[in-house]
Amino acid sequence: MSLLAVQGLTKFFGGVVAARDVFFTIERGEMVALIGPNGAGKSTVFNMIGGQLRTDSGNVLLDGEAITHASPQERFRRGIGRTFQVAQAFLSMTVVENVQMALISHHGESESLWSPARQRHRDRALALLAQVDMAEAADRLCAELAYGDVKRVELAIALAGNPKLLLMDEPTAGMAPRERAALMALTDSIAQARNIGVLFTEHDMDVVFGHAARVLVLLRGEIIAVGTPDEIRRDRRVREAYLGDMHVLQAPLARPA
Repeated sequence: MSLLAVQGLTKFFGGVVAARDVFFTIERGEMVALIGPNGAGKSTVFNMIGGQLRTDSGNVLLDGEAITHASPQERFRRGIGRTFQVAQAFLSMTVVENVQMALISHHGESESLWSPARQRHRDRALALLAQVDMAEAADRLCAELAYGDVKRVELAIALAGNPKLLLMDEPTAGMAPRERAALMALTDSIAQARNIGVLFTEHDMDVVFGHAARVLVLLRGEIIAVGTPDEIRRDRRVREAYLGDMHVLQAPLARPA
C-alpha cells in the first residue's frame, strides 16, 4: 500500500481547468518532485493534497484511508507536515518557541494554554532543532535569523507533527545555491532516517534532478510524464514543454460544456 495515493484530482476555477484527473502515488522514504511551468496547476494540486483547497472530484488517501474532506489541521494530526514557499514562522517568537507551539498543537493542547507554555515540550523541540542544525539558535528571535535559517526552523516545525508525509512548496525559494543544496540534502537524510515520504514543488532543476527519486511533470493541469530524473531529462514532450512557447503551453483549458 502506498503512503499517499492521489486519485483523479480535478479542480475548476470558473470555466478554467486548474487540475484534471491527476493520479500518482508516493512511497515511504521517497522524495518526489512536482514540476511544470508557471500556471501548470502545481499549487492547485499541492493545496488539494494539503487541504487548503477542496477538490471538485477525486480522492486523496493517506496510508489507505481517505482524507479528501479532512481539514488541514486534521491532516496535520494524521501525519502530513508542510512547509511553504514563503517561510511560515512567528518572527516575534524565539526559534524554540516556534517549534514548541507546533508540538503543543500536535498534542491538542492549544485550548489549555492558560498555564505557562514556556517549558512545554522544550526538550523535544530542542531535539528537533538539532536535527536541522539549529539547536544553537534555539533562544534567538526568528526575526534575527537569515532567511535560509528560517527555512530550517520551518522544517523543524513541520517535523513536530511526526509526519508520515512532508509537503514542501518551493522549499529553496529565496535561498542561495549552496543553502539550497544543503537544505535538500538535509531533508533527504531526514526522510530516509524517518521513512517519510516527501512531495516538493521546485523551479530549480538542479535541486529537482539532484534530490528527487521520481519527477512528476504537470502541464495545463494534467500529468504528462512520470519518471526518474534521467527519464524526465530525455522525455521529448517534457523538453518541448519547457523550451517551446510558454504562453501557448500555459493557456488555460476551457471547462467542458
